[in-house]
Formats: sequence, structure tokens, C-alpha cells
Amino acid sequence: MAKRSALPSGDQPLSASRTLIERAYEQLRDDIVDGHLPPDEKLRVEHLKARYGVSAGTLREAITRLVSDALVITEGQRGFRVAPIAVADLQDLTNLRVHIEIDALRQSMRQGGADWRQRVQAAYLDMSQLEQPLRPGHAKSWEALNIAFHEALLAGHDSPWTLRLLRTLARQSERYRRYAISLPESRRDVHAEHREIYDSAMNGNELRAALALEAHIRTTAELVARALHGNGHAPSTVRSTGPNGAGAVAPGSNGFAADR
Repeated sequence: MAKRSALPSGDQPLSASRTLIERAYEQLRDDIVDGHLPPDEKLRVEHLKARYGVSAGTLREAITRLVSDALVITEGQRGFRVAPIAVADLQDLTNLRVHIEIDALRQSMRQGGADWRQRVQAAYLDMSQLEQPLRPGHAKSWEALNIAFHEALLAGHDSPWTLRLLRTLARQSERYRRYAISLPESRRDVHAEHREIYDSAMNGNELRAALALEAHIRTTAELVARALHGNGHAPSTVRSTGPNGAGAVAPGSNGFAADR
């Protein structure tokens, strides 16, 4: 494994220590989402501290945050392991997102005014520049713009808890999204999906907007499930069975988000 750029070590002021933890957390999270640290891989602190250029204590703090994010699991006295990925888990996340997000979109369309429409339009135009077509090199930039678009769609509905829950679900789904776009012959046009949602919302067609958003959200789960069940041409990084018998998948390192 290539060693990360070295970070300062030794006694650090509290603010510097928190910065080191935050940086290690972001690097670890990116490596898990991108598949560089694959599902079920044991996280050996003594090995990883050299890779990320931080102390064992700093690394444990960062890993503990990832446990809270459900991206890492603890194994009692045996340490930490990257959380497994399973189709059943993705389907559960998807169903919950659909239930919450569709209602939030409907409420947003009913309550949103001119400011909401301007925000949605601006977010859509910014995102569109990077998804015609989607390219792996634009992964992180597009992901941020994609999230901004979906949040703008819901911004007319004044419910901070709704947005907070959806952000959590979106982050939990990120590994699946990054894998789905890398599937060969998926023939998915993400921009067309976004355009249909956008046009329907701007035209005030609540039913069409809700249906388009639901189809957009569910497509990732369907692509992953087909690949795992042998109906698609899944790459060799896919494993059909996880440690508990559930369908599992290791994301390819070159994939990126297929939907929010």
C-alpha cells in the first residue's frame, strides 16, 4: 500500500489534534467508500498508522467515528473491521429513502416559492455540467453537486430533521452508488433521470416528479441486485455472498456515485 503524506506527530495542541483526527477520518472514509479498504477487511491499527501518517491513538479516534457512521464494526476485543455490504441492507436503505424523500418532495413543491425555484434551478445547472457524461475523474465534485441538487429539491419543506435523516441515509448508500455506476452495460443515463425530476418539479407536476424521483432512487438497488444475482456482467470484485449469507459487493476503485 502506498504511504499517505506524513502528518505532524508528537504532542499537539487540542485544535491540532482534532485536525489530525478529522483528516484521518476523511481519508479512511474515502478509502472505504472507494473500495480501497474493502468490505469485511480487518483494520489493523499498527499497520494503518504508517499508511495515514498518524499515531495509533489518532487513528483509533478516527475509526471510532466511522463506527458511528456504520461504515466500521467493532469485534469485541478483536478490533475493527470494515462493515459488510449486502443487497438486503441496500434495499432497506432504499425503501426508507423513498418513504421519506418522496413525501418531502411533495411538501417542498407545495410550500416552496420563488427562492426555492431559483435554488433548484441553480443546483441543477451546476450539476448538469459534470454529468454529460459522468466521468470517474469528476466523482467527488459531482457527488457534492448531486447532493446539493437533491437537497435543493427538498428545501421548500421546512423540516431540519427530514434533511438530517436523508443526509444520513445518503451517506450510508454511497458505497453502493459508487459501485453501481461502474457496472458494465448498465446503460444508465443519470442526467436524463435528473432532468425528468427537475422538469416535473418546475412544472408543478407533483405526481410525475414523485414517480421520477422514486425510479431514480430505486435504480441503484436494482442494478446491484441484478449484478449479484448473475443477470448482469458483474466484475470480479463482486462477491455474491457476505459473511452472514447476504449478497455482498466490493466496490471498484474507479466507480463513482450513480444517484444520490
